[in-house]
Amino acid sequence: MLQQESLVEFGARRVIITITAIVCALLEIVDSTIVNVALTQMQGSLGATLSEVGWVITAYAIGNVIIVPMTSWLSQQFGRRNYFAASIILFTICSYLCGQATGIGELVIFRFLQGLGGGALLVTSQTIITESYPPEKRGMAQAIYGLGVIIGPTLGPPLGGYIVTHSTWPYIFYINIPLGIIATLLTLQFVRSPRYSGAVKSKPRDVDWVGIGLLALAVGSLQYVLEKGHDDDWFNSSTIVVLAVLAVFGLFFFIWREFTFRNPIVELRVLKNGNLRIGTILSFIMGFGLYGSTFLIPLYTQTILGWTAQQSGELMIPAALTTAFMMPLIGQMLQRGVKQQYLVALGMLVFFLYSFWAYRTLTPDTSKDDFFWMLIFRGLGMGMLFIPITMLSLSTLKGQQIGQGAAFTGMMRQLGGSFGIASITTYLSVRIEQHKANLSSYLNVNDLDVQQRVQGLKQAFMLKGNAPDEALKMAYKALQGSVMKQASVLAYMDAFLALGIMFLICIPFVLLVRARKAKGKLDMSEAMH
Repeated sequence: MLQQESLVEFGARRVIITITAIVCALLEIVDSTIVNVALTQMQGSLGATLSEVGWVITAYAIGNVIIVPMTSWLSQQFGRRNYFAASIILFTICSYLCGQATGIGELVIFRFLQGLGGGALLVTSQTIITESYPPEKRGMAQAIYGLGVIIGPTLGPPLGGYIVTHSTWPYIFYINIPLGIIATLLTLQFVRSPRYSGAVKSKPRDVDWVGIGLLALAVGSLQYVLEKGHDDDWFNSSTIVVLAVLAVFGLFFFIWREFTFRNPIVELRVLKNGNLRIGTILSFIMGFGLYGSTFLIPLYTQTILGWTAQQSGELMIPAALTTAFMMPLIGQMLQRGVKQQYLVALGMLVFFLYSFWAYRTLTPDTSKDDFFWMLIFRGLGMGMLFIPITMLSLSTLKGQQIGQGAAFTGMMRQLGGSFGIASITTYLSVRIEQHKANLSSYLNVNDLDVQQRVQGLKQAFMLKGNAPDEALKMAYKALQGSVMKQASVLAYMDAFLALGIMFLICIPFVLLVRARKAKGKLDMSEAMH
């Protein structure tokens, strides 16, 4: 306990450490979404196919998920300050190399290495902020950290859209360089490494190399399946089948290895902590909703409404500002004794209302104004979820367990996002086909209304100078396009409703389970006094 308290900072030093950690967390998260709007430019510049350029996103995500569970162990081996600084340097150098890439293969390799550096930034930032504040102020500390985690995915698309519109795609990587250099210098100057009693550096022969290999195999394969499953038609692809099998067996043997090896790379025993177990599950659900909804809105506005990437990104800014406004308020409410389970339940209810609102609002021509208050609700819901879930996860952990717990919650949030995007993509595809078939069944060529619609379209195309036969083909094609657009809107409505119902179902479980855990925590604190 004494060693943990020695890491608490005060005054300007704590402010500098907090800002450094938030900047690093923002760098990592923004980079996970900023490239989404530049893929077309990259594809043309590097002569890559759409499938190949998709690896720019996938490689980064795989690097992220592989390194996150190992961050606590790596921090212990090399010292947190040294490991954190090395991760920033790796991230910054790879950002430069990504911008300099002359082929898609180079870019994918550098993005993977950038993901290895970035994953460490996210989790280690959380640990540094948590231990820099005294226990009674950690709600506020998590509020500050949460700003980066919640706002980061939202800032990526508009920032990327602005850069691509006014410059070239390499600059979405180059903007990391000055921030990375400053963060490295501040880390080396101000961040301290904890010294935990009983923590011994591993000799090379004691390093869990098998565990590292199994972890990389399991989460790397799983991440590939989630990222590429939809594009490759899931289990109709032999590659997806093989990697799914590798993910399952890799995870099984990894768990077995970590429980039996004398010096495990990931300390799974920390999951015996009930609060952390609940927190990791809720982190997964939150990641599902956070990344899933961040994925759905820009996709809808660009594919259905025809907006630009920058317009779609700007739409999300008010919600991000709402979350930023909510974070300190939630932190203060937690410090004043408001129960975590009530805030999480309320956040899930608000998120359900946002999803149901979207279900009722979406049309083929929804206006920008119609999105405003709906997305404000999303910002409110996310603000109520992040801090209480994080506080619950780490509240009863001490010393190096805090880093291990942060790694688990970080990994589950990332995997939740991957599961969310993969599930939503597949669900949209299935529902679009179902709605299309259903709507097409009402389009009988012998129906008078259908004939009049076709003739009206035909006349419109003939007035534009097309021959009658060509105009008729164009009329049928336009009618088919109208059916497809309506089917897509209905599918998006279904996706939002399903997302909202998932959060609604979780509410009673959150209230029951977390109330019991909160009671256990109270009894323990009373016993300590």
